[in-house]
Amino acid sequence: MKSKRNITNQLAVYQAKSGAIELRTDTKKQTLWASLQQMADLFDTDKSGVSRHIQNIFESGELGQKATVAKIATVQKEGKREVTREIEYYNLDVIISVGYRVNSQRATKFRQWATKVLSQHITLGYTINRSMIAAHYDEFMKAVSDIKMQDYG
Repeated sequence: MKSKRNITNQLAVYQAKSGAIELRTDTKKQTLWASLQQMADLFDTDKSGVSRHIQNIFESGELGQKATVAKIATVQKEGKREVTREIEYYNLDVIISVGYRVNSQRATKFRQWATKVLSQHITLGYTINRSMIAAHYDEFMKAVSDIKMQDYG
């Protein structure tokens, strides 16, 4: 297991009808990170179920633990005091694998969303995330311009 990664404060959010779950992003590794509790919330299930799925993912060799788990120091309130604990976070590969194993309505919605995005990307060759474009409009327009220059260059 890798320990203490530098993870930015940027957030990516999977929006569910019942609310939003915040997931940490790591722009250097181009991934998301979620704790056991965040995945349980995301897929509307219990932590023990998520934990069992993760254990099975690693035991089956679907994913390697060293490449997909990071320990991140997190400050928690315990009574009146603040305690720093190292919490295990799992990357996007684990989140997706768990999402395809959990049996809940919210996990089904996640699978439908993920399958739609993947299908669009495969059939069209690109995927559009309107909120990311809006947040990084100048960079997006530069990328479009670069592509046009390659086509006409």
